[in-house]
This record gives sequence, C-alpha cells and structure tokens, in this order.
Amino acid sequence: MIEPMLKPKADAVVATPLLEVNNIEVIYNHVILVLKGVSLNVHQGGITALLGGNGAGKTTTLKAVSNLLKSERGEVTKGTITYRGERFQDLDPAAVVRKGVIQVMEGRHCFEHLTIEENLMTGAYTRRDGKAKIAEHLELVYTYFPRLKERRKSQAGYTSGGEQQMCAIGRALMSQPETILLDEPSMGLAPQLVEEIFGIVKDLNEREGVSFLLAEQNTNVALRFAQYGYILESGRVVMDGPAAELRENPDVKEFYLGVSDEGRKSFRDVRSYRRRKRWLS
Repeated sequence: MIEPMLKPKADAVVATPLLEVNNIEVIYNHVILVLKGVSLNVHQGGITALLGGNGAGKTTTLKAVSNLLKSERGEVTKGTITYRGERFQDLDPAAVVRKGVIQVMEGRHCFEHLTIEENLMTGAYTRRDGKAKIAEHLELVYTYFPRLKERRKSQAGYTSGGEQQMCAIGRALMSQPETILLDEPSMGLAPQLVEEIFGIVKDLNEREGVSFLLAEQNTNVALRFAQYGYILESGRVVMDGPAAELRENPDVKEFYLGVSDEGRKSFRDVRSYRRRKRWLS
C-alpha cells in the first residue's frame, strides 16, 4: 500500500487559517495598481475558491503568495502574507515550495521537450528524502492520474490539453505539497475533462489532505467542489462566504452563473450589473 503524501485531514476544517493574506496591494512596474487591499484565508484541509472574471486579479493573488511576482516586475507594496504564522514575502520561490506551497500555473506550462515522467520528476527537485520515497510518490501520482502512466514515455508537447493539465498538477504533487495554488485548471478543456480534473482535486483533498487555493473563472464548477469562496472584481474582494451560500446568493446566480429567479439570462440582459450590484452600493 502506498503511504499518503500527508496525513489525512480531520473531519472538520481547523479554525486557525493555514494561509492568511491580509490587505495586500500589488503594483506592477512601480505604477500599475492591480490588487487593492485583498484579504483571504485558506484553512488546512479545505478547498478555497478565488473567483472572478478575466483581469480581476486572481492570478496576481496566487503569484503574490508563491512569490513569483518579481519575474514580472510586480511587488507586494502593502499588507502581509503569512503561512503557518510565518511571513512569506521575504522568501524566494524555491523556499516557498520547501515550506509546502506550490503553484500550478495557468495554461499548464509543461516542459514540452521532456517526457511526461521527466516532467513529473522535475517537481521533486526540492526534496531531500531519497530516491525510494520519490519513486513511491511517483507511483502515487500515477494512481491518481492513470492516463499519465500510460503516456509516461511520450513527449509532453505531443499530449492533449487535459493530459498536460494532469501533468502540471502531478508535477506539483511530486514536491509533496501541503497547499497547492491552482490557477484556472478548466481553461481550454472540454466539460467532461473539467469534471475529471476537479474530481481528482477533490480526491487529493479528501484522501491526501492537500489544501487548495483555486483560482477559477468557471464559478459553477468551482463552487460545487470548494468549501469557501471569494469573489474578486478589479483587484478587490467584493463578496465571500461558504460555497453553498454563494451558490444560492441571488447576485452570484445572476451575475456569475447567468441564472435568476426568472430563469437563465443572456449576457445582454445582465451586462449592466456593475451599476446594480448590492455589494458595491
């Protein structure tokens, strides 16, 4: 039997947040203000959804946590980010991974010239627990992604979009993470594959105790799998709450799910929503 990557999570999510983002501002190129006081918490053993449209600031929030902003001339200029009470802003990205936090980038980003298995092995570069343990966790990844085992000798660049997304998540798992920052996993995938990917995320959360901060435009599917959600607009959190409550919130249903009490609406019917949102009044 394969040993789990982490101890299984408790039945209830603990009260103390694992990750705390407190009132952060992010500026690019010293002039472009992208995040305007974002605060959120991720609890151990949970799936937290970060929702919003394109350009809302979801990816920037994840990169602020994983400390990847500097490569794009961005920086956190205000607020704090702590993980298990430790300040994260001063750590380099490799140190963040060693602390148990890793980001799966938007757009899959596999090493196209490497095989699937070589891609997966690059995820273990920070580990120091020996080849036997790494090989054991490679087999664990294959149990969750059997399609990757079938394609393990194939060049990643010649695999499907769904297989590349699985490879990107599997590569993150090889670092033996406690928390995964997952950016737009549904992008460019067919609905059936989206359900498969999210089902695997749920299994990893429930069976392996991996916590997720999930940035996603597909509000409908994200709120079905997450326990808690935050909605970002123009770099600000405009609403948050338990996922079940957000799913039933009339504004969320109308403006993000396209459904109101009168039934499904077209974009033309709701495009003036910015003038009508109760939470922005």
